[in-house]
Amino acid sequence: MSATRLPAEERRAALLDCACRAFADGTYKGTTTAEIAREAGVTEPILYRHFESKRDLYLSCLRESWRRMQARWEEVVAEQPDPRLWIAVMGRAFLESQVHRPVVSNLWIQALAESSEDPEIARYMRKHMREVHKYVTSVMQRAQAESALPPDRDPEAEAWIFLGLGLLSMADRAVGGVMNDQWPEIRRSRLRWLTE
Repeated sequence: MSATRLPAEERRAALLDCACRAFADGTYKGTTTAEIAREAGVTEPILYRHFESKRDLYLSCLRESWRRMQARWEEVVAEQPDPRLWIAVMGRAFLESQVHRPVVSNLWIQALAESSEDPEIARYMRKHMREVHKYVTSVMQRAQAESALPPDRDPEAEAWIFLGLGLLSMADRAVGGVMNDQWPEIRRSRLRWLTE
């Protein structure tokens, strides 16, 4: 067990980081809070001081992984001066990330599978997917306002397609990369559609 006492907020962040890795490397059902606590160097009662239940911890991991991915997307959009490429750099940042993609992909796939059995996770995922969609839509609307995307493209519909491709990439990753050689052309095709 860790001899270092962290302030509550730092302890919670450290536990969350450890849990995100544990759930992403394992599964929601197969990963125990005892394993997470042990990996974090705390006791289970300490873990439960910060999170009400295993489900609460898992949903917190989904929120945290989205916060991190959104921050990364904001960085790449800010770094890209051409608004026509904002969606493309967001997609690339997700697909090529060795840090965010494995965690987000595994957590989402597990959450979608768990949603059929756990109404609370299903409720969370409906809200969560709408939140991610809203963010992607807002980036597309900003690009459209800059005349970087044709005015006849529907940002809300295109944002769902973007998320759909993200989910497809997650499924592709889960089954071992069936589409690996096709992703570059898929990205080029989507970019042509969005910008021409």
